[in-house]
Amino acid sequence: SMALALARRRTGDDVPEHERIEHEVQRLDELIEQLLTLARLQGRYDQPFEPVDLAELLNENVRDAAFEAQASGRGVELSARCRPTVRGSRHLLRSAIENVVRNAVRHTREQTTVSIVLECDHETGRAAIVVRDRGPGVPDEALERLFDPFFRVDTARDRERGGVGLGLAITKQAMSAHAGTARASNHPEGGLVVRLELPVDGADNGKERREGSH
Repeated sequence: SMALALARRRTGDDVPEHERIEHEVQRLDELIEQLLTLARLQGRYDQPFEPVDLAELLNENVRDAAFEAQASGRGVELSARCRPTVRGSRHLLRSAIENVVRNAVRHTREQTTVSIVLECDHETGRAAIVVRDRGPGVPDEALERLFDPFFRVDTARDRERGGVGLGLAITKQAMSAHAGTARASNHPEGGLVVRLELPVDGADNGKERREGSH
């Protein structure tokens, strides 16, 4: 980054190679951040947990994702059927959800909507975030490996999509750190479905809400 800044000072900003270098630097920064996050999660995550309003956190994610999705002719819709509180790291949970939602936005077809449902099971005491895109899905044999570090599906989902296959691995590790789970399946009508489950902490209001529609 320092070398690029010096080069721009000498030659100005109208050099195409500089933009390419800047793009690659940003990708390396993101990769390093993801690797550090994954390394911390694979060890002992000892940061303090706090009560987190899962519906509020999810709605924030949806607003950000919907804003980005509009630029590519896609939409994001949230149906929150409960308002559970979970104990955890707000930052880590936000990152885990964001990875799944952004992945869905990237792969859903143009002029389609990513559907996100927040639901609660009072018998098991768990909340579930279900994210479905309207993309090509993945081969059945690849479903179990989607959350492996550096795994990328060799299909239309990954061609020219970028990334190195760490986002969903971080999501799985984050769920595990919160005594939760992450699973993927193909929807019968097409597209990939990712289900994140977390134990609920505290009472749920039991009222169905619909918010964050775009």
